[in-house]
Amino acid sequence: MRTVVCQEPGRLILEERAAPSCGAGEALLRIRRVGVCGTDIHAFGGNQPYFQYPRVLGHELAGEIVAVGDQVDPALIGRNAYVIPYLHCGDCRACRQGRTNCCRHMQVIGVHRDGGMCDSLAVPVEQLVTSETLPLDQLALVECQAIGAHAVRRSGLTEGELAVVAGAGPIGMGVAQLARERRARVVVVDTNPERLAFCRDRLGITDTLNPVEEDVIAALEAISDGELADAVFDATGNPAAMQQGFDLVGHAGRYVLVSIVKADITFHDPDLHRKEMSLLSSRNATREDFDEVCRLMEAGRLPASAMITHRTELDDLPEYMPAWCAPDSGVIKAMIELDSPGYVSAEADNAPDHRQ
Repeated sequence: MRTVVCQEPGRLILEERAAPSCGAGEALLRIRRVGVCGTDIHAFGGNQPYFQYPRVLGHELAGEIVAVGDQVDPALIGRNAYVIPYLHCGDCRACRQGRTNCCRHMQVIGVHRDGGMCDSLAVPVEQLVTSETLPLDQLALVECQAIGAHAVRRSGLTEGELAVVAGAGPIGMGVAQLARERRARVVVVDTNPERLAFCRDRLGITDTLNPVEEDVIAALEAISDGELADAVFDATGNPAAMQQGFDLVGHAGRYVLVSIVKADITFHDPDLHRKEMSLLSSRNATREDFDEVCRLMEAGRLPASAMITHRTELDDLPEYMPAWCAPDSGVIKAMIELDSPGYVSAEADNAPDHRQ
């Protein structure tokens, strides 16, 4: 099968590998869509924590189940599914508390082990969620939106609160949309005017601020009677911006770090204590978050597909990836399409066709 491998920072290669087969409890997914995430871009650039090379990237995955292993219902064959890419142990303290998103022994597909930038992938069946209604593009965006859903749920955001989202990339846009579903007042902050315009025009997030052009703290004080934000979410991936985010949080407020960077983040301790600020990290997502995103997508409340601005076929990805990583590329969400059958395992070739 075709496989795109990140050999080292800045270098992707297309190679042919043996197609996988299903073990017990697994299903074989013919990959049809792969969303390019900030994690992939940071890994390509050499800035992603928890990462080793070479690695097959890709964890925003959707496709068709074409074969199943022992102990798996064969009725799943032919159904479209998305992947929950977080493989947890089930035994550690975090897992016992239901916080499988931060499992002590976490293995993320496409980060700690090879991912889905390939024709087919064997996945534990419990990590696959099928859908009869959502198209492939939306299925491939569920994971990205679930990150936002988890961050918002972790913040405890409630109706009428002021939520500030720093960073108008796909994750930030997801956070903003999920915060709006909580009936909070949402303000998006970014230095890129095109992305702010996209939030306003395509996502309906009307309150945006550009720190290059205006005083963000003064603007937030003006709309909050001087109280600043109830909750601030950082999705910038920029250490300097992450440190500045502390200043946007009001007294008794919460600061949720959604971004992960290879850097130290510092704060002024007297300010933290004076405000009795809650500082939270947010990692990955749980099945509850995925289910919430699917429910909202099926109800037409998350215009996630609007974020897809660039597309390419798998074969052309090594050519396009460097350009997509450039700051001036205009990419919001890039999508890799694998609509041709490509290479699949023999067991998939011999599987019955259950499509209607």
